[in-house]
Formats: sequence, structure tokens, C-alpha cells
Amino acid sequence: MAKTSFYIVFLVDLSLAFQANEASKEVGIYELKRGNFSVKFTNYGATMLSLILPDKYGNLADIFLGYDSIDKYKNDSTYFGAIVGRVANRIGGAQFTLNGTHYKLVANEGNNTLHGGLIGFSNVIWTMKSYSEESHVTFGYKSYNGEQGFPGDLSVHVTYMIIETNKLGVKMEAKPLNKATPVNLALHTYWNLGGHNSGDVLSHTIQLFSSKITQVDEHLIPTGEILNIEESPYDFLQPCQIGGRINELPHGYDINYVLDNKGHKHLKVVAVVEDSITGREMELWSNQPGVQFYTANYLENERGKDGFVYSSHAGLCLETQGFPDSVNHPNFPSQIISPGQTYEHIMVFRFTAK
Repeated sequence: MAKTSFYIVFLVDLSLAFQANEASKEVGIYELKRGNFSVKFTNYGATMLSLILPDKYGNLADIFLGYDSIDKYKNDSTYFGAIVGRVANRIGGAQFTLNGTHYKLVANEGNNTLHGGLIGFSNVIWTMKSYSEESHVTFGYKSYNGEQGFPGDLSVHVTYMIIETNKLGVKMEAKPLNKATPVNLALHTYWNLGGHNSGDVLSHTIQLFSSKITQVDEHLIPTGEILNIEESPYDFLQPCQIGGRINELPHGYDINYVLDNKGHKHLKVVAVVEDSITGREMELWSNQPGVQFYTANYLENERGKDGFVYSSHAGLCLETQGFPDSVNHPNFPSQIISPGQTYEHIMVFRFTAK
């Protein structure tokens, strides 16, 4: 048997064993609740399922796109609410070189790797480590050496926290156990402040604290160039309706913004989103250098919660992250974490209604 054929068979055998092991784990649903603010999660993909809070009139609504059953998340190609990794976003050519070793990854978007590969962190069952309904839930996962082609064993944890009565904190941590490896986790949430079943988000107003983007090619792979976007359709330094200039772009927004260094201590403000009809406002802070702003351009006839059908622009994603394809661009902030180091990614969402 040729070496290449043996390698493919070996990967298939590993994948089948891994899937059998995952099938034996128990999947649960966990709720955090304080007053009329409640959030639900599952340990499948460490996924957020819903977030319910009042509008300016006191009416409650779920502002989170998703599904009614866990089974639908298992066949999900939208990444609704999931933790994605080992490396979120895209890696060009599904390959990179680290410390003189060339690594070939599993390609799952043409010739590229998207959100960790064919079976990324969003497609596995995490272990519930700690849970208190009034404060937090922590999920853990151990990624094995060679999973989707990535080097080294990796211990990963994510903690979701209710802070006060209107804040949601997210803390993602990862520790390499035996080899240096790239790590770039992201929370792939789809928000609609009018309610998940209220239509599109084009009338939402957004302010993004960034004056630059990482330019991409036709396959959404960064070229390595960082572009100034002031006075372009990508410019949201001043609050602007999402739909105001979206028709000037081929498909909508799906780009990494380079965040300006405006913050308090180690967190910086990323974005402020507002829905004028309900008065709901969401403020996002993070410690990451970038954020992927995505306007759900490719949602089409996606049957979600309560049978509602989601269409293009039904939600918006703000995925704080390291820069896409950083492993192949030395001028980008490094995502390489070595044994003895800890990757830490923090997000804080603050919700108000006025």
C-alpha cells in the first residue's frame, strides 16, 4: 500500500474511533438565570442555545438564532452559537509550517480549512466541569495530537458567566500539553436584537471600533495586507445602519476588523449594536486583536426555533478572534501557544434597553 493511502486509511480509522467515543457521551442543557435575564447552553460544541431578555417595554424575547433540538446542531453547517476551533476562521491551503515541520490539515471549505476542519470543536461533546444556575457553567475538552491535522494535545475550557443582571462573560482558555500549536477560539453567535424571529438586522445600528481590515482574496483568505477603511462601506467608526451601504458589497459583510486600542485595563470595546424598535442595545468588549463581522449572508431557508425560517441577514455575528490565516502571515499577531503558556480569550456582553 502506498504511503499516502495508508495515511488516509489511518485518519479514517482514527475518525471512526473518535466518533464512536463521542456517541457514548451524554449531552445536556444548562441554564444560567438571574431575574428576567436567562441564557441556555449545551455541552455539544459548548454551544449557546438562547439568550432571553426584556426590551424597553419589558417584553421578553430570545435574541439568538438557533434550533429547537440538539440533533439539529449535530448536522449544522451554520455554527449557530458554537465554540469553533482549534483555529477559528480560515487557514489558506489547509496547511502551515511550524518549527520546521509542515502540517497538512483537513480541508472542509474547498482547499482551505474553516473553523477547525471537518470535525472541529463545534462538532464534539464537551465535558461539563462546573455549574451553578445563578453564576456560571464551565465546559472542558481535550483535543488530541493530530486532530484534524493540528499538532499536540490541547486542554481547552470555556466558562460562561452571568455578571450582575445584564452582562454575559465568556472566558476561553487553552493549554498545550506537549507541542507548540496554533490556537484561535471564537464564539460563533448570531444576534438579532429584535428577536430571533423578527426578520433581518439591516435596520440595526452598529458602531465598530476599527479603522482597518485584513484584506482577503476571492476565497476569503487574507492576502497579508491591512487596509484603511475610513469613508468606505466598511467604516462603522460612527454608528451607522447595517443595511445603509451593504448593497455596495458583493454579498454583505464577512471580514476581520483590526480593533483599535481603546479599552479599560486588558479589555477593549469592540462594538455597540442597537435596535431602535425594541430599544435593546448590546455592547461587546474583548481582549482579542480582531473581530469577524458577518451578516449571515449565506443563510437561506434555514428552519430554526419555533419553525421560523431564517433567511439572509437574519442575524449578525461579532466573533472576536486572532487574525484569520495568521499561521501563514508572519506580520499578523501570532496564534502560536507553547507548552507552559496559556491562551486566554475573554468576551463581555452588556445588554440594556432604552
